[in-house]
Amino acid sequence: MIRTFGRHTPKVHRTAFVHDSAEVIGRVRLAAGSSVWPLCVLRGDEEPIVVGKDSNIQDLTVIHTRTGFPTVLGRRVTVGHRVVLHGCRVADGALIGMGAIVMEAQIGKESLVGAGALVPAGAKFGPRRLIVGLPARSPRPLTPKELKEVRLGMKEYLHLSHVHRTASAPVFPR
Repeated sequence: MIRTFGRHTPKVHRTAFVHDSAEVIGRVRLAAGSSVWPLCVLRGDEEPIVVGKDSNIQDLTVIHTRTGFPTVLGRRVTVGHRVVLHGCRVADGALIGMGAIVMEAQIGKESLVGAGALVPAGAKFGPRRLIVGLPARSPRPLTPKELKEVRLGMKEYLHLSHVHRTASAPVFPR
């Protein structure tokens, strides 16, 4: 459901896909080709949430902000299932693994945050880094093979969003 909060109504590009069970509230902007999957919550009640072109927000993810900390996702970002993003910046082409938590931090271009990682407030990671652990650290740059896999995952979800936008519809009991 797409909801106004106060004076702010989400801006959803006509080619974006928002699943019927997702909640998109307030100061949220979804760019062309972006997708928000089942049971996600994007709550832009304090600061803006910006989801860049061709980015995907997978099932059960929660995105929120904090005063002074908008959440901004670049282009072609993949956010895995059950992620929490809170007042952070995620650069183009990055992948946030399933179950990760990213607080008021910065994730560099084409970086990979591992599944279950906790990226604390104030952390900053450069481009093409592997980011893992509790708290998260970056032991090394991504390999060319890992970069290829990150890009492939984004393309798969871009294709899926096109399929779902045209081929899925709610079914109501009679």
